[in-house]
Amino acid sequence: MSLFEDASSRGWQRLPLPGAELSLWPHWLAPVDADGLLADLLATIAWEIHRIRIYGREVESPRLSCWIGDADATYVYSRTRFEPHPWTPALAALRARVEAACGTRFNSVLANLYRNGQDSMGWHSDNEPELGRQPVIASLSLGAVRRFRLRAKRGEGKRDVHVVELGHGSLLRMAGDTQHLYVHDLPKTKAAVGPRINLTFRQVHTASTGVVG
Repeated sequence: MSLFEDASSRGWQRLPLPGAELSLWPHWLAPVDADGLLADLLATIAWEIHRIRIYGREVESPRLSCWIGDADATYVYSRTRFEPHPWTPALAALRARVEAACGTRFNSVLANLYRNGQDSMGWHSDNEPELGRQPVIASLSLGAVRRFRLRAKRGEGKRDVHVVELGHGSLLRMAGDTQHLYVHDLPKTKAAVGPRINLTFRQVHTASTGVVG
């Protein structure tokens, strides 16, 4: 079911997901600004293929990624420890704007590049210990429109899949118990779509960093 079909282009719009704190700003960046940022990040980010652990096996992730942040914002995902790349000038300037929009501080960002419709992200929650019990995560989308899906981890609504269309320049804010109650993914699509960059800004609490996944 679609969570958000007739969004206004101005300001935050609350998404009606029980128990979650989820809001979307459909056109947070103007098209010309989103176009420029997409081109800059495609050229300047040190894109890598991360290896992740799935059902006990190490495999290459179906997307390109880069972990970027303050020097102490080490992140452990799927038993792999990621040391942050330094902020690029564009991302450093963008961080301040995202912090102002979301009313919180961020010390890191995970950049994912979905090269085409066959690149994807499986079901998961951003619930690593170093993110805290109720993390605020800001997700900026650039490029091709993709379907972002959520479903409850438990209870009667576990089989219900909720869909949000994330367009070029949109900003999604996830907070409260969203990561505790729900998992989310970005499925493959057979449609002929171009590249998409997703930037998920986070606050890593370095004292809590440990091996997870």
